[in-house]
Amino acid sequence: MEIKLPSNPIARRWLGLSPALITIFIFMVMPIALLGYYSFKPADTYGGVEAGFSLDAWIQLFFDRDLDDTLIFDPVYLQIIWRSVVLAAIGTTISFLVGFPVAWYIVQQPAERRNILLLLVTIPFWTNLLIRAYSWILILGKDGMIEQPLLALGLIDESLEMMYGNMAIGLGLVYSYIPLMILPIYASLEKIDFNLIEAAHDLYADRWAVIQRIVMPLCLPGIIAGCILVFVLSLGDFISPSILGGGKKMMLSNLIQFQFSSARNWPFGGALTMLLLMLVALGSYFYIKASRKSVYLEK
Repeated sequence: MEIKLPSNPIARRWLGLSPALITIFIFMVMPIALLGYYSFKPADTYGGVEAGFSLDAWIQLFFDRDLDDTLIFDPVYLQIIWRSVVLAAIGTTISFLVGFPVAWYIVQQPAERRNILLLLVTIPFWTNLLIRAYSWILILGKDGMIEQPLLALGLIDESLEMMYGNMAIGLGLVYSYIPLMILPIYASLEKIDFNLIEAAHDLYADRWAVIQRIVMPLCLPGIIAGCILVFVLSLGDFISPSILGGGKKMMLSNLIQFQFSSARNWPFGGALTMLLLMLVALGSYFYIKASRKSVYLEK
């Protein structure tokens, strides 16, 4: 049986895109739309939602109800959201400060050595993220790899209590996602014409001037891409706050999981999920805007 394709080029194009569009709609758009729908429903006492329309889930982000049903401003959830954004921003900043020199060092090596170094950068991705997070317990935990030498040398008398705090979570975020900072920056640095750098040195430019005026502007798309990748993934990270934070320093992803499981408040969990998606979309918007600006400057 012969299948006749439409002669209209626009129809043929949409027909070719239809499998991907259907997949995206079923597995991405529908779950997000369902969560958004749940966020505007009354919560069922035993989990799920009830019939009707309610803004209680969104009001709960900012207010709590007193015994007489009076709304009282409660910043507890805003503090968790703010902590998530701050830790993600700090993790992104540290990843950039460490990742840029690493990418610059790799791009200056011979081709054979570059492949080996890039392999070393990507090796952590071969290991489960959960196992990598648990490995930090052996490093930062009580009598761990850091504390044992210090105790043996008499430099400290008691545990440094490095686990279950913001510092441990931040280290976990940096360790987990720093390869996603190095690789985009390396891809941008690899395209730079090093004759420009030699010309700058001939014109008596020092290293800082070369990096500031030539290297950084030319690799700006890679820097922006790396920062967005690390920030977005850190913002939604669940493993590091759960294991390295010990549940004491909750982040947005942990709060969402708690609402759907223990608290059984599905509307509030849906509202938090939509808020997380808004923050991700906002970050993507700034990435697109900055990318267009960098392209304009290159032209």
